[in-house]
Amino acid sequence: MYATQDFRKNLKIDYEGSLWVITEASHVKPGKGVAFVKTRIKNMIDGRVLQINFRSGDKVGKPDVQERTMQALYSDGESWHFMDTTTYNQVAIRIEDLGDEALFLQENTNVDVLFYNNRPVGVQLPNFVELLITECDPGVRGDTAQGGTKPATVETGAVVQVPLFVENGETIKIDTRTGEYVSRVK
Repeated sequence: MYATQDFRKNLKIDYEGSLWVITEASHVKPGKGVAFVKTRIKNMIDGRVLQINFRSGDKVGKPDVQERTMQALYSDGESWHFMDTTTYNQVAIRIEDLGDEALFLQENTNVDVLFYNNRPVGVQLPNFVELLITECDPGVRGDTAQGGTKPATVETGAVVQVPLFVENGETIKIDTRTGEYVSRVK
């Protein structure tokens, strides 16, 4: 069981007998009344999105989700295809079901594919990925008094805010949980 203090983005929960993922969670303590957690959850089976307020101290079930390490093979524009490296079985997951994780998937990388009732429902990426910048504005010396950022497009198509000193063609490390720049890769 998960308590409301455990709620965070990308946590999978069992709510009303189905598999849901928390896409937003904020703890609210009103001046008058009981504290609660305001959440936005998405059903990983049918894609429905709900906004629900859970009272502080409420508990929800922990879903029976299995993880299998699989290799990301390719994307056909609608789905990502994955192969189990031991049995060579292949599964496909729609890009819209993957959500933000699809922005950081690369071909031939190993990821944990999540299965619910023997059906693939999502992926668990490594916490950090290293991607090549394919497009970004050049940094101009003396552009700002303190640190600034600029948008950069990486090889998977994701747009990440990077410091002004980062150049086109460099490889950067990105935190997949937040989608933020971490560092340059030497």
